[in-house]
Amino acid sequence: MNTTAYLLLRLAVGASMFGHGLVRFPKLSAFSNWMVTGFEKSMLPQALVVPFSYALPFMEFVIGFLLIVGLFTEVALISGAGIMILLIFGTSLIENWEAIPSQLIHVMIFVWLLQFKGGNGISVDQVLLKR
Repeated sequence: MNTTAYLLLRLAVGASMFGHGLVRFPKLSAFSNWMVTGFEKSMLPQALVVPFSYALPFMEFVIGFLLIVGLFTEVALISGAGIMILLIFGTSLIENWEAIPSQLIHVMIFVWLLQFKGGNGISVDQVLLKR
């Protein structure tokens, strides 16, 4: 696996996750309200949607940051895929079929990067492993 190609793909998906989290911080309450409103008619109870809606931007931000710098890359990739799977499930419950392809693409990138994690040669992980 080409380390430059791996780096570029890791940076791209990391920037996506980081950006998703970052832009939601200043409007966290509004984001939560939007998400709660979107799930009003779903079978998910508000008691689950509210904490998830507040935690999601932080999870996206941290996972994105870790992927950008290449720190705890494997954990970040598994966590990112897990979050996307939860989002796909929720998106299905509200029948927002248009959002699912983007979420699936994120999962495919996370899984692909996991499959070829030997290509993660340009990362903080590699610097720490060399010690």
